[in-house]
Amino acid sequence: AGYPSDYEKGKRISGLENASHHATVLHAGTRRQRGEIVTAGGRVLGVVGEGETLREALASAYAGADAVKFEGKTLRRDIGQRGLAREDG
Repeated sequence: AGYPSDYEKGKRISGLENASHHATVLHAGTRRQRGEIVTAGGRVLGVVGEGETLREALASAYAGADAVKFEGKTLRRDIGQRGLAREDG
């Protein structure tokens, strides 16, 4: 939330441990505050899935992203769709 203006910062992020069961979580706009991971603005996290196929990799990435929770979270669901369309012919 906040795009394209300023982002709210300091929102507690939960579910990272569950996300890592599905995918690799890359921190970008995060920081540690009083022992917790919180938002620090911008694109907060990148979530990367793996699989034998593009479809499996996307399912892994989106399962990981869905496990992460924080107030104002916005998630793109279009990433990878053009590749799937090409595969599906």
